[in-house]
Amino acid sequence: MSSAEDPTVRAAGCVVWRRSPGSGTLQLCLVHRPKYDDWSWPKGKLKRGEEALAGALREVAEETGCRAVPGAELPTLRYRANGRPKQVRYWAAEAATCAFTPTEEVDRVLWLPPEEARARLTQPLDRPLVDALLAALRGSRPAGGAD
Repeated sequence: MSSAEDPTVRAAGCVVWRRSPGSGTLQLCLVHRPKYDDWSWPKGKLKRGEEALAGALREVAEETGCRAVPGAELPTLRYRANGRPKQVRYWAAEAATCAFTPTEEVDRVLWLPPEEARARLTQPLDRPLVDALLAALRGSRPAGGAD
């Protein structure tokens, strides 16, 4: 099926994480979108011909001001948005450098421990990505490294 025939909106994003500068505890980055008054993962629609991972990292940079280092691919979310099917591919990504500047699209970012991030996410569909990230981090670190 050509893209002209496929009505699916394709998007990509990341579950961005870092170690707290003070305590070294794991923190996840959420973005607040004033248009929807919601908290979500940084994500956005792919540009024509853009690879999903490149689009995910572009969206992270645009929405959070972070340059992120991608890790494991996380589950893809599929749902309907404005009556159309939407597919969002996600990756785990470690924040390397961040310099957030509020925009019309994203006016705030929060760095929260995993359980607080899960509770703050507006859409229940986004919450399982917390567990997926934790599992991915456990798989890439020695036992006990992610918690």
